[in-house]
Amino acid sequence: MHGILSLQSEVVYGHVGNGAARFALQRLGFEVWAVPTVLYSNHPGHGDFSGETMAAKDMTGLIDALDRQGHLARCQAVLTGYARTAAQVDVMADAAARVKTQSPGAVLCCDPVLGDTHTGTYVPLDVATVLPKSLASKADLLMPNLFELETLSGIAVTDAETAIGAAHLLNCPVVVCTSIPYQDKLATIAVTPENAWMVLSDWVDKAPHGVGDLTSALFLGHRLKGVEVPSALQQAVSTVFALVQASVAAGSNELLLIERQDLIEHAPLLAVTEISRI
Repeated sequence: MHGILSLQSEVVYGHVGNGAARFALQRLGFEVWAVPTVLYSNHPGHGDFSGETMAAKDMTGLIDALDRQGHLARCQAVLTGYARTAAQVDVMADAAARVKTQSPGAVLCCDPVLGDTHTGTYVPLDVATVLPKSLASKADLLMPNLFELETLSGIAVTDAETAIGAAHLLNCPVVVCTSIPYQDKLATIAVTPENAWMVLSDWVDKAPHGVGDLTSALFLGHRLKGVEVPSALQQAVSTVFALVQASVAAGSNELLLIERQDLIEHAPLLAVTEISRI
């Protein structure tokens, strides 16, 4: 059995970070080996929370133990998300390099968590400084939101055209850009060196946390199952949108990932459109 090494935040309550990625990927049939960067009671956005940051040496210790048991050689992918320290980013980059050495064909899927348009940068400065060069630049799949796409590319993104241009500057085989404004809709755009595809969804007020984490996990999972980029984009975005709608309709401030797990494989499909770089 092959697995996915997931290096990101962990919460006791809720579905963000590993708490979003692990179950979604398991539901798609993957083993997930989750190493936390932080362990919190819940997402800090809910207000009161408790928890701590994982020491980089402890993360390395967990990965070393997996390596001694031969698991890194069976790893299909490394999925990275929220990091709290620059040392953790170094651990992520080292883990990806070790996996790629031992498991030919393994991929690095990087959600370059830096911030968001309504908050600005919300990671420490050392993380924001180190992550672009030491981790994001080495990704096979890169999953930035609008703010992160602008930060990594250095250009303003206002629409699909500028998003595609910014994505090409990142020199990554596949870049999936989320939260891109498109008329009165929200666009998620997948960009390769040759093509680009877009899925549109409605804006949803007060969407639960974890949407980006879940999108990254689902897109990675579908790609590992051999689904082509446009269909992987379509399935990932359709699932996330359906889950957000269901969660908001139920008045939940968390994604109803368990209650509506059927949507992971059976969400109504949104349209995917091939677009050209203008």
